[in-house]
Amino acid sequence: MALAGGWIALDQATKHWAVEALTGAQPVPVVADWFQLRLVYNSGAAFSLGTGSTWVFTLLASVVVAVLLWNLPRVTHRGYAVAVGLLIGGAGGNLVDRLIREPGFGRGEVVDFFALPNFPVFNVADIGITSAALLIGLLALRGEDFTDVGSAAPGSGPQSAVRNGEPT
Repeated sequence: MALAGGWIALDQATKHWAVEALTGAQPVPVVADWFQLRLVYNSGAAFSLGTGSTWVFTLLASVVVAVLLWNLPRVTHRGYAVAVGLLIGGAGGNLVDRLIREPGFGRGEVVDFFALPNFPVFNVADIGITSAALLIGLLALRGEDFTDVGSAAPGSGPQSAVRNGEPT
């Protein structure tokens, strides 16, 4: 929960900075033309899909955050807990924008400002969402269970069969 709250705070702080520092400015090169700071407002989803349907993304993000928070106590694997924290933080950060920014409640545009060549402009919340997806994918490929704390109790597991009252 602390990671999610911290990620939302970091996201909102960087967006506040971006709006203050980059409004009306030309793109600011950080690493030549490869990485720039460029302020854009996105009313759609990733890759600007669904522009004009902001209320749908607000509703969807609200449901996602609520479901993740509801299920968070079931996640006992540290890796999955980090992933869920990043996912809640990322979805929550962009949800805050949709709730408080212009043009109004539930229809607000998301502030994006990190620009790479041939890639949509993104923000800290998007980094959290993408990192969570990558981490979940990696953990799933490794066969990790989100309820696994990483250590089994002694004598548990398929090797601990009991026959006639004696361990085998």
